[in-house]
Amino acid sequence: MVARVIVVDAFDIVVFGATGDLAARKLIPALFHRDEAGQIPQRARIIGASRRHLSDNEYRDLARGWLETHVEAEDRRDGAVPRFLGRLGYVPVQADGDDGWEDLAAALADQPDRVRVFYLATSPDLFGPICGRIGRFGLATANARVVVEKPIGKSLASATEVNDAIGAVFPEERVYRIDHYLGKETVQNLMALRFANSLFEPLWNSAHIDHVQITVAETLGVEGRAGYYDTAGALRDMVQNHMLQLLCLVAMEPPTSLAADAVRDEKLKVLKALVRLTPETAAEQTVRGQYRAGASAGGPVKGYLEELGAPSSRTETFVALKAQIANWRWAGVPFYLRSGKRLASRVSEIVVSFRPIPHSVFDGGAGPIGTNRLVIRLQPNEGVKLWLMIKDPGPGGMRLQHVPLDMSFASVFNVRNPDAYERLLMDVVRGNQTLFMRRDEVEAAWTWIDPILDAWGASTDGPRGYTSGTWGPSAAIALIERDGRTWYEEDAD
Repeated sequence: MVARVIVVDAFDIVVFGATGDLAARKLIPALFHRDEAGQIPQRARIIGASRRHLSDNEYRDLARGWLETHVEAEDRRDGAVPRFLGRLGYVPVQADGDDGWEDLAAALADQPDRVRVFYLATSPDLFGPICGRIGRFGLATANARVVVEKPIGKSLASATEVNDAIGAVFPEERVYRIDHYLGKETVQNLMALRFANSLFEPLWNSAHIDHVQITVAETLGVEGRAGYYDTAGALRDMVQNHMLQLLCLVAMEPPTSLAADAVRDEKLKVLKALVRLTPETAAEQTVRGQYRAGASAGGPVKGYLEELGAPSSRTETFVALKAQIANWRWAGVPFYLRSGKRLASRVSEIVVSFRPIPHSVFDGGAGPIGTNRLVIRLQPNEGVKLWLMIKDPGPGGMRLQHVPLDMSFASVFNVRNPDAYERLLMDVVRGNQTLFMRRDEVEAAWTWIDPILDAWGASTDGPRGYTSGTWGPSAAIALIERDGRTWYEEDAD
């Protein structure tokens, strides 16, 4: 099967933070893949901007090394790399000062009517200063749009401040708050499963669904991000954005269309319907942990405090929580979320567990009847499994087996699975905001997260320790088992 490629209009993209890790690992490789696929028109330009003083050719040499590291050799076909590198330019620009801005304006001046994308792959504290200078130096044309990475603030108050600074230059319809999880193919297929099949939507409610689990687990530690991570933690870094967005896609009502605001209106309703936690309920329904020294597939690993180089820290590297949605569709259905570093496996998935059958017609010799589950695997090995009960083949009576109908995207479609940034970057150029967060979504998410942070801050208890290579603190297991349920961990890679 060949993926359909639709060429976008000519554009200029300016990447602030163009020599940083995100540009090296994600943005430049993603733009290369879209160029190699023929989606980027010949006249499009990619301009790197950062404080380092580099020539165009020096920046192209950097980018060549990134492509050799982060793009498979078979995808770097003859002529593709030189053609792509020829699109690249570079302008030294001081994000928090005025140096270089006139040079950047001159580089863009010959195409004032073209779609112009400013990608802010920088620290969030630079979002406001950069946007302010984009406006002051006359770069915010009618076709200009800005892309900002998470985290947007550390609380509702700080998020509002960041959004105000961006909004002073760019109207909301030209602001793209990127969450790369929403660009994953499997996440998009959640929409297709729900709204393109008559099988699931009639059952997608509290009458038929027992509970939902969302897991985002990493085997890596904080690596070189310990300084940043200690100011954020798992709740801010993963739950406030990625995981609440996944929850919204599972729980939202069918939108009237796939138009950006139709989808985002329904997600906002879910965020506003989340039952807010008090200090008392936060103690009962949340668990935070911090990894200790242990072992991974690569051998012994250090604990968080050793990686941080500090004697103590109250920052959580693991969080598990129980969320509830106060509306007719989901009343009484718990959503269990967990995310952490240095866990037993790297896996991101959504598990929808259906209610048990009301009565079994089978005798005891048939065996236990397992729960029907829809498992949507985001990474690795993207795919969808539907767990069903079937008869074990052969004579000798009725023996039941719990087996999955298993669809792996790689085997079914036989195409390279595009990185989420490839889709999202092209959506920015097209002006499609469906997969990007609106300001009121961001602020509604913080409204729910802030009371949890406040409760943790007021508590005398710190994060619970857990050994690296396990599934987190034992209290996370107790959190779900108190309700007579267990975490789904079958077939985690």
